[in-house]
Amino acid sequence: MKDLVLYSTDHCTLCDAALDLLLSMPELGGCSVRVVDVAVDDALLQRYGERIPVLAAVKERVEFTGPFERGRLSAWLGDLQ
Repeated sequence: MKDLVLYSTDHCTLCDAALDLLLSMPELGGCSVRVVDVAVDDALLQRYGERIPVLAAVKERVEFTGPFERGRLSAWLGDLQ
């Protein structure tokens, strides 16, 4: 099972759209997705604040940054297999 983290924050329309897209993708079957609010941690805010939303594959140590489009995201997820 892939462990994914979506770095996000409240009141971010791009983040909300990214999460909606993720939840609609059958390619995520068998993956766990955690949402982390970067605003609650200064280090995360500094690292991701300008780039959110960012999807990270924890074990593989790779990140997907926008734009969050189904085709690009699906290809990225396929590369993790």
